[in-house]
Amino acid sequence: HIREAFVLVPKKSSKTSYSAALMVTALIVNTRPRAEYLLVAPTQEIALLAFRQAVGMIEAAPRLARSFRIQEHIKTITLKSSGAFLKIKSFDPKVVTGSKPSGILLDEMHVIAESPQADRVIGQLRGGLVSQPEGFLISITTQSERTPSGVFLSELRKARAVRDGKLSAPILPLLYEFHDGVDWRDQEKWWMVTPNRGRSITIERLVDDYDQAVAAGEHELRRWASQHLNVEVGVALATDRWAGAEFWEACAVDRLELADVLERSEVVTIGIDGGGLDDLLGLAVLGRCATTGRWLLWCHAWAHEIVLERRQQDAPRLLDYQRDGSLTVCQRIGSDVADVSRLCYTVWDSGLLDKIGCDPHGLGSIVEKIAEAGVPDDCIIGVSQGWRLGGAIKTLERRLAEQTIEHDGSAMMRWVVGNAKVEQRGNGAMITKQVSGVAKIDPLMAALDAVTLMALHPAAKNGIDAFLSDPLVM
Repeated sequence: HIREAFVLVPKKSSKTSYSAALMVTALIVNTRPRAEYLLVAPTQEIALLAFRQAVGMIEAAPRLARSFRIQEHIKTITLKSSGAFLKIKSFDPKVVTGSKPSGILLDEMHVIAESPQADRVIGQLRGGLVSQPEGFLISITTQSERTPSGVFLSELRKARAVRDGKLSAPILPLLYEFHDGVDWRDQEKWWMVTPNRGRSITIERLVDDYDQAVAAGEHELRRWASQHLNVEVGVALATDRWAGAEFWEACAVDRLELADVLERSEVVTIGIDGGGLDDLLGLAVLGRCATTGRWLLWCHAWAHEIVLERRQQDAPRLLDYQRDGSLTVCQRIGSDVADVSRLCYTVWDSGLLDKIGCDPHGLGSIVEKIAEAGVPDDCIIGVSQGWRLGGAIKTLERRLAEQTIEHDGSAMMRWVVGNAKVEQRGNGAMITKQVSGVAKIDPLMAALDAVTLMALHPAAKNGIDAFLSDPLVM
């Protein structure tokens, strides 16, 4: 009835020890001759932890020690009576291919998800279980230190859907995480997500560690909370973070698409920012609400397939954003520019467009395509970058803190905002690709270009109602 279990528990909950005991028990109760059981982890070292715990349990009980044969050199434990065995395998498609296990334990799913081949390997493991009616797959993990992505995010969503009654599947979700609305900083609630309290961990010890994390700053506090209380990280806050990141999530709305921005706005500005083929191309559409004066921000990004190859650590995350609809992966060179041009024309055709702002260096082809799409040349201007964006940075920070801006709340933009690093130059602040390293921030830079233009207080347009028939308008 239950083919899989997804177990989300905080650190220091003895999950490795209990997992090892579970697999030893599976060997004992198994009835299939020479059944294969696997311990699979992102690295050999992590898998060895569970293997050593299993060996220690067997050696500590004379009856078990007589029943099992332990082969340390090949990391295999065999039950003599049935020939069933437990062994370690690395998380690699070449290693797991061909296995037909009766039981699998996947340790640290959130780390496994960082592999660009994670979905492929897990698919092979699940395929091997099909021929074993009693086969099971158990995934046991802590919450990710970063925003969940890839196969970890998809498996977590599936487990939550089963728990909440939204999905019927043979999965047992054991999720030690707070309900929505519970303040995770309230120490009186910590017992709720600490199933092994009083054994391998105590609430008192957590309090001591919490105080140290608070003293170390917000970034360390959120990292600590993700590992010890299973608090899901939203915007990743770093010590040199952009100040607006702290208020970003509070300004998200459930639904804000481009059509909504055009329908509610009296004037609109656009920002565009992008780099080379292994970078993102970002588009930001910023409107001023005709009734409230609030700013309305919608962003989208494009990435060529080459990004998935060159930035493999980001590939699972980018594919998640593509499924969410906030990012487009392009198979053909130039299709991103064509999409941006059509969207810019759609906004101009609505009668609401004031100006389109671009980095004056390196975007010549995009500017040409926008003009070819029918947008007048005088609507496209260059926006100075570097320290000259300091005013836009502060303006957006204040709007976010005052909650006088709404945005679409996409996971893609949460990631981008969390990537933004700030460098002080005298009295000014800079957010640049160089400061942020290889992390992607282009859609945020596009938003700053749009903010620069909106901060000039453009006059309301006598625009017509937006009639959006373009399939690219999301």
